[in-house]
Amino acid sequence: MFDWIHNNKRFAQVILALIILPFAFFGVDSYFRGSDASTPVASVGGQTITQQEFNIALRERQESLQSMSGGRIDPAMLDNPELRFSIAESLVNQRLMLQQASRFNLTATDQQLRALLEQAPVFQENGKFSMELYSQYLKTRNKSPVDFENDLRRDLVLRQLDDAYTESNFLPRTVVQRLVKLMETQREASHFTFTSERFQAKATVEGDAAKKYYDSRQDEFRIPEQVRVEYVMLSIDALLPETTVDPEEVKKAFDEFANKNQVQETRQASHILIAVDAKAAAEDKQKAKAKAEDILKQIKAKPASFAELAKAHSQDPGSADKGGDLGSFKRGDMVKPFSSAAYDMKVGEVTGPVETEYGYHIIKLTGITPGKSPSFEAMRGQLEIELKRQRAGKKFAEMAEQFNNTVFEQSESLKAAAEFAKAPVQQSSWFSRNGAASEARLNNPKLMQAIFSDEVLKNKRNTEAVEISPGTLVAARLLEHRPSVVRPFENVQAEIVARLLRQRATQIASQEGRAALEKLRQGKDAEVTWSTPQLINFSSQIKGLDDDVRKQILRTDISKLPAYAGVESSSGYALIRITRIVDPEKIDAEKEKNLATAMQQAISQEQYAAYLASLRQKSDVKIRKEQLTEKKEK
Repeated sequence: MFDWIHNNKRFAQVILALIILPFAFFGVDSYFRGSDASTPVASVGGQTITQQEFNIALRERQESLQSMSGGRIDPAMLDNPELRFSIAESLVNQRLMLQQASRFNLTATDQQLRALLEQAPVFQENGKFSMELYSQYLKTRNKSPVDFENDLRRDLVLRQLDDAYTESNFLPRTVVQRLVKLMETQREASHFTFTSERFQAKATVEGDAAKKYYDSRQDEFRIPEQVRVEYVMLSIDALLPETTVDPEEVKKAFDEFANKNQVQETRQASHILIAVDAKAAAEDKQKAKAKAEDILKQIKAKPASFAELAKAHSQDPGSADKGGDLGSFKRGDMVKPFSSAAYDMKVGEVTGPVETEYGYHIIKLTGITPGKSPSFEAMRGQLEIELKRQRAGKKFAEMAEQFNNTVFEQSESLKAAAEFAKAPVQQSSWFSRNGAASEARLNNPKLMQAIFSDEVLKNKRNTEAVEISPGTLVAARLLEHRPSVVRPFENVQAEIVARLLRQRATQIASQEGRAALEKLRQGKDAEVTWSTPQLINFSSQIKGLDDDVRKQILRTDISKLPAYAGVESSSGYALIRITRIVDPEKIDAEKEKNLATAMQQAISQEQYAAYLASLRQKSDVKIRKEQLTEKKEK
């Protein structure tokens, strides 16, 4: 199976992509104002992209993003014009490529589709395609086989066009080698920094400079709006201590678990197949059986010859070259006569001929791996916790609605909600809309939005019960509120003066550094103490070396050595001296390969984008922007 995936990685990527993305159809009708499912969102070369197509693609993208985030994204953030335009553009691009594929008569054959489905791991059970798993997969996503297989065919066709770009680029090896050499070439460099601290004493600030700075940048000194709240939590975890389970329930759960998770006995066998069609004439069957009996006699005369005889006579192409070795299998994996014979044998025993629909088999049992079941004692603790959590989850679901109703109906206090939940009323420290540093549990976008709403801040009511994580509800109410204010000038004057002095010291450092750089370029002594020379290339990560300095070392002109340069760094102004160039002794083959792959991918993406742009210019593409921006009123 894994060989197939390796050899057909493009097909595997298609099936994996379809499996990772959710394909739920939720019947999103009339999502936009005044439109129905047939209203086109866009048209491409005379073909329309309907509102229904767009709604399905939008919902799939939203659910995909929610799935990747673990459900932590506020749904309101997934409903915006930017996302809708992005979906529309992707549908237009897909339609352009499908039209082009049609012009080229590109198709996905039934054989390709069948191979893709049969080899997809998600649809396999015991190494074989399972129609039951396939049906369950489609059912959970509300997909019909026709719809799902049409999606597969479409993506297989599009993959053929994509391969034309990703698999056909040619990048001269000499170009890659030059780039690798450039990246591996080392520059011996030293540096010296004119730090701003050295010129702090020379820095001065005009009398009214701090006030001018304050007046022009008041947002820098603004304290954001803050609140302090009290809150009550209802959670599954809090219900666990008072939840009990009967020992008989635990035993029943174990029996069900053991039945599903029992490791079956497996057997290892080798065989020699003399193939004959099940519908063959009796004479042909008799000849095949006689040949098998003759081989069996040779094996009994010389048992060690089984593998050699299998290579010479077996007509099973999958095992003959391996001396007939079939590996491990469970009861029922093989056709019934073969499986029955194998499970009646002892290790080392040879039997046959065994007739199946494929012909006559000589079977040698080479090993037995006993089955095993999990231990009740080992599983009891885990099962008790799971059963308690299930029961607590059920109780939580029953209590959630009443908890929310209590919070809403008695909105001037959390006391009743706390009594119902049997939970304490907790108090937070001060926090802003950006989040509560000391109460991470409150850092939920929906809860924050509710806390800073007029209903809470002005009307002094409880928030609704917000699910901050699966199985946890929180309701809050305001204790204290601080509006956003600008800190008085008197409180920040010293801070501003210190900031301006640092800025002025940095300016003086830059002036001194540039003057020293000019001297060096003129061949004069700048009277600086250079650091110990270091060899640096594009992959160097040198501790203590400012990143701006490292970048400047790599971009400095080295046509004449020593070469000098300067750059403003985080600590002042840095002078750079490059004294020597060290070429690599040889090109690293792995780096060459990785760079070639990265460059080919970049070129492929650029060419693919250019191809799409050219198709778009030749086609009549129209996107109805009003369909994407006018959201239906609820």
